[in-house]
Amino acid sequence: MYKEGDVIIRAIVEKDLPALWKLKYKDASPEWKKWDAPYFEHQQIPYREYLESKSEVLNQENYWVIEVNGEVIGTVGYYWEHKPSNWLEMGIGIYDSGYWNGGYGTKAFRLWIDHLFQSLPLVRVGYTTWSGNKRMIKLGEKLGMTMEARLRKCRYYNGEYYDSIRMGLLREEWQ
Repeated sequence: MYKEGDVIIRAIVEKDLPALWKLKYKDASPEWKKWDAPYFEHQQIPYREYLESKSEVLNQENYWVIEVNGEVIGTVGYYWEHKPSNWLEMGIGIYDSGYWNGGYGTKAFRLWIDHLFQSLPLVRVGYTTWSGNKRMIKLGEKLGMTMEARLRKCRYYNGEYYDSIRMGLLREEWQ
């Protein structure tokens, strides 16, 4: 568990499952999905079905919950792009729009980056977003990340092409 002010990131436990399901999978078209890779289809999942895969969510090293004042508001996570070279990609989702633009994502991502650099032999952390998600680009800039790549007009959403953006940060830039 890591804490900064009123923001905590920690491993997901059983009591978090109802809140996570409600935030992520209860609605067919949640507001957050308009910003989080909307060019990929979102699947509404019934609660019982969600619970069938709980072993993939509970107490995982690569997928944690974001909590503010005891309330689950989102998640942070990572996956290996190429584990032999320690190439890791990370992500964040603040699913409750009442917590957007309040600095919660910045605190949570800062904590996640600290955790990743402390617990894994990484040289770099990074993430991919799209040019339509200005808040994610701004988040990376606030944390000292570099825009490492801009793949032009390769994301199609609502009749318009957007760029795919890769943001990254080296360990020595963080310390």
